[in-house]
Amino acid sequence: MSATRLQWKIYEAGFCRHPERATRAGAPLAACEFPALVFRLTHPRHGHLLFDTGYSRHFFRATDGFPERLYRWVTPVHLRTGASFAEQLQREGIAAGDIAWVLLSHLHGDHVGGVGDFAKARIGLARAAWDELCALGRVAALRRGLIPRLLDEDARRRLHFFEDCAAAALPAATAGFGQGRDLFGDGSVVIVPLPGHARGHVGLLFEDAEGPVLLVADAAWSSAAIRDNVPPPALVTAWLGDTARYRDTLAKLQALQRAQPALRIVPSHCREWRPAAAPR
Repeated sequence: MSATRLQWKIYEAGFCRHPERATRAGAPLAACEFPALVFRLTHPRHGHLLFDTGYSRHFFRATDGFPERLYRWVTPVHLRTGASFAEQLQREGIAAGDIAWVLLSHLHGDHVGGVGDFAKARIGLARAAWDELCALGRVAALRRGLIPRLLDEDARRRLHFFEDCAAAALPAATAGFGQGRDLFGDGSVVIVPLPGHARGHVGLLFEDAEGPVLLVADAAWSSAAIRDNVPPPALVTAWLGDTARYRDTLAKLQALQRAQPALRIVPSHCREWRPAAAPR
């Protein structure tokens, strides 16, 4: 890793409700809240970066009609007034135009729902994720949790593919995840492939003043799933992605956590990482 240390903060940009068992085999059937956790990283040279965007008014507009409205019926979404990522940043004195990069772990609606608020940012994503989105019609995309209209023509002109970044040798403990990509060429922000949940699904590895952090998006829905190596039911992972690859990634995350207990591994829907001051 690089000697460059980043500052970062977790935000919650809405949440959905769904049976917990859909995310962890053997968990209760009762519906619970799954926060849409999003992240701001501040690089000393490259400025503010976002990892995913959560829900926003753009998500609700994109899911007003059919078939996209089915997304909201399957996973009821809640976003309080003023709780979008852009609005929270604005209250901290960070304008949407100040964001240099929006880095997308994958293209599910709860991760790209706020992209439209950041009209000047470069958008980083995996080419495989983009190719899938382009290949599917609206109904087929929705079945995969994708809403193509959340990436409008303006956003599409600002796309940058992670595969075009320099290759990065991952630290020994994470080498099993495959070929990393170095966003800035200085080792400070490394894209880590975490396949299985969705096509082109990635995480983000960086360091702050306290040590390394790995944002794993939906490679696990909770820290408990990583600790216990308990994946979602196969029906869920097969519906959205690839069950065998998902389970392999989850097992590697558990092994990584055991080998590197100081490494903070942060899933994007884990209630343990929910910010205490999150708008509800």
